[in-house]
Amino acid sequence: RGCAERRWRRGHRPTCRCLIGYPRNVRLLCVDFGDQRTGLATGDMITGLVSPAGVLEIPVRIEGGAALIRACAAAAREHDARALVVGLPLNMDDSEGPRARLVRGLAQRLCDATGLEVHLQDERLSSVQADWTMQRSGLSRGQKKSRRDALAAATILGDFFARQRTQATRQEPNEDRPA
Repeated sequence: RGCAERRWRRGHRPTCRCLIGYPRNVRLLCVDFGDQRTGLATGDMITGLVSPAGVLEIPVRIEGGAALIRACAAAAREHDARALVVGLPLNMDDSEGPRARLVRGLAQRLCDATGLEVHLQDERLSSVQADWTMQRSGLSRGQKKSRRDALAAATILGDFFARQRTQATRQEPNEDRPA
């Protein structure tokens, strides 16, 4: 049983920081859908480590997105993902535009294709963060372009893990509370 399911007893504090609702050994795949390229990143819920996993060079318009969904489903199987995180492109005022509606539709199709749970994560400024990360890397413009989407996906997945840790911390009872 995970930490969140254990009853807290005075003097007992769980040693792991697993996320609520998942077994401790869950690997996630993050998908950052783009018009021309889709970034992928993997992460482990035990360690919270995230790493870029590559870029799919399949435009979303090919076969109405079906080719991209098949490639993402294959990547989920390849990386042994137990759940998916999809970057949701919200506007800076928290509203959803046409792009967010498109991504919600792709996320639903990905859920249907894989049978995995899909979480939507705000992706605002993830590409900017990826650019900042590579700014002084010494890579050429073309090399940066090929890595940008995967780094953006890693940023999105890192943000998802941070949000989950915050929610888990808020749901833990006070350690000093009597049992």
